[in-house]
Amino acid sequence: MLGIFVAAIDNTIVGTSMATIVSDLGGYEKIVWVTSAYLVTEMAGMPIFGKLSDMYGRKRFFVFGIAMFLLGSILCGTAHSIVELSIYRAIQGIGGGALMPIAFTILFDVVPLEKRGSMSGIFGAVFGTSSLIGPLLGAYITDHIDWRWIFYINVPIGIVALAFILIYYKESPIHEKQRIDWWGASTLVGAVVCLMFALEFGGQEYAWNSSVILSLFAGAAVLVAVFLFAETKARDPIISYAMFRKRLFASSTLAGLFYGAAFITFAMYIPIFVQGVNGGSATNSGLILLPLTLGSVVSAQIGAVLSMKTSYRNVMIVSALILTLGAYLLSTITPDTTRFMLVLYLVITGVGVGFSFSVLGMSSMHSFDERQRGSASATMSFVRSLGMTVGLTVFGILQRNTLTSKLSESFAEGGGGAPAGESLGDLRESLTPEKRAQIPPDVLDKIIDAMSSSITHMFLWALVPAVLALVVVCFMGKAKLDIPAKAK
Repeated sequence: MLGIFVAAIDNTIVGTSMATIVSDLGGYEKIVWVTSAYLVTEMAGMPIFGKLSDMYGRKRFFVFGIAMFLLGSILCGTAHSIVELSIYRAIQGIGGGALMPIAFTILFDVVPLEKRGSMSGIFGAVFGTSSLIGPLLGAYITDHIDWRWIFYINVPIGIVALAFILIYYKESPIHEKQRIDWWGASTLVGAVVCLMFALEFGGQEYAWNSSVILSLFAGAAVLVAVFLFAETKARDPIISYAMFRKRLFASSTLAGLFYGAAFITFAMYIPIFVQGVNGGSATNSGLILLPLTLGSVVSAQIGAVLSMKTSYRNVMIVSALILTLGAYLLSTITPDTTRFMLVLYLVITGVGVGFSFSVLGMSSMHSFDERQRGSASATMSFVRSLGMTVGLTVFGILQRNTLTSKLSESFAEGGGGAPAGESLGDLRESLTPEKRAQIPPDVLDKIIDAMSSSITHMFLWALVPAVLALVVVCFMGKAKLDIPAKAK
């Protein structure tokens, strides 16, 4: 659980501190590398480390993951330039790519069947909570301590996790010696690198139709094609097509993609709405995620328990219906929406998302034994992370385009003189409580209206992955976490 906590929280804790980090280290033009370096190495490493843990054992690669994550965290805290920080974040990402999938696999290996549901609920709650409180914790540490401590805070937690694993984890000797699929590993890493940089640079560093971005997308497509071909020829592929022949695994993994896309959209843009539209502080905008966290933590526990009484499909259909309702309700918020109603909508959405944190982790590994669980868990983690990355990029583009269009229309009608060309980051900065008073009321009203409608319009589009998740989970079949009568 500690390993999952530090790996999951690192995905979101850095974002709220980037403005301070850049003002301290400089190199604003390279800011995108700080996020990209971590995501690329983490996502590329997930399926590889999952496969290696099946081949040679969980413990050595989990220990390796913690060690690399701690080394990267310490180095990040000592960085003196954006380039150094990006390199150190890549090291940290290598560790994160091993921690997340192997932790869930260890759970299935060592926890007795009759306790697997409740423990999966706890692990799912930890994953959801750490992902959501990251922005709030990052803002607090940056404001009241020092941004370097968003990395140093990982060290004591990681050391405790490392000690527990080294001393107490006695893994099963059941492993299957296999050949390492070097072609699959190299082409997968290359494809992820091209895709991630295309998504991170597109629309910011370079135009979407620029030769650089088009080349990156083309490179990703070619490498994916080579990867898929290589996996058909490999004796022991990194990602086995045979796993996807199992309906439960295929539908669970695809559902994870859609849940990831919807979840990250709400987690990242609700604080922006609160700060930009309602005029809250950075800390208050982070606190508004607590209802989302509470809902997800509770439902992660409930979902895991229900999976022992009914099928994964039944649980996830309820989850997807609630998520769809939550997404619709959030698409109706306005500057006049009361805080109580916003909290209620967030709780509903959190409940819908939370089931996926525990149930999909169990269902994706349900059909596999110790020799394949690592690959199954890693593939699920990889696809969920891919969904979060692609979802954040796609919905971010929709929001920015709508915002620009609304601002252009508003200020064209009003005679111009307004920041129609400002980026989202500029607008967030201009709408902090300290600066709102400096903006003329009529201009401020137009900016608030444009930002509010752009975010709610994006939330309406977030119904698409929520509905797709509902469709996919209907194909999960009747499997459930069966507990032998003796164990009961």
